[in-house]
Amino acid sequence: MRYLSPASFDDAIAQAAQAPGVTRFLAGGTDVLVQMRADIVTPDTLIDIKKIPGTHDIARAPDGGWTIGVAVTGAEMREHVDLGADWPGLVEAMDLIGSTQVQGRATLTGNLCNASPAADSVPAMIAAGVTLTVTGPEGSRTVAAEDIPTGPGQTSLARGELVTAVHIPPRGAGGGDAYLRFIPRTEMDIAVVGCGVNLTVEGDTITAARVALGAVAPTARLAPQAASAIIGTTLDDAALDALAAAASAACAPIDDKRGTVKFRTHIAGVLARRAAKIAYDRARKAQ
Repeated sequence: MRYLSPASFDDAIAQAAQAPGVTRFLAGGTDVLVQMRADIVTPDTLIDIKKIPGTHDIARAPDGGWTIGVAVTGAEMREHVDLGADWPGLVEAMDLIGSTQVQGRATLTGNLCNASPAADSVPAMIAAGVTLTVTGPEGSRTVAAEDIPTGPGQTSLARGELVTAVHIPPRGAGGGDAYLRFIPRTEMDIAVVGCGVNLTVEGDTITAARVALGAVAPTARLAPQAASAIIGTTLDDAALDALAAAASAACAPIDDKRGTVKFRTHIAGVLARRAAKIAYDRARKAQ
């Protein structure tokens, strides 16, 4: 195996485009190193991007949103007061991943590109409307977070492409988000169901919303009918019932040892109700 540590994204892209066999990028390493140790994957080339300038930066974007470097860790996100004030749900989702030690290494980009259907940060990213800059030999393109994973362990990235930046939209007044998951244990477990909700209010009325679900399909997915169920409402009981029903209807889970189809479908509705209430309270306070 070749280990490479490029000094720029251009170098990383060139190395990846020319590398034979299996190539993996190393940002935090909490997935790829575990997979290597378990003989799930043995890369022919491992490209470490942590030393590229800007990969550890959290910066305000010109539009008031945020640009997150691809090697920014969950611990660094949690400690960033302004980012947490704007997007508490997204930060909390990232903070659920692993132990304290894992938090010091795990990254948003790695959690997304590992393409696990149960990744905690991904439904929160999708609900927030996060986009990624993907750069490769043919140039750069902007990709929505929901369009990166295409199946378990699979992504839409072409050979030689990698994510070079994460973009979080401006929060704006009257906005709030939340992420909740169900796990069998109290911590350090994989989501049986996850739900992210992001919404905007004017007064008490919801004017915009995005709802995303994880661990209920081959990839984390938007649930547009669930969002539509609460737009124009004050999140009364009827709206919450409609939200829960739509979230459950959006599920296409599997039966496995961690949860049945029936259980996961039901819990998706329960979590959607609870996450929406948290996001709604945060949004009203942010006006």
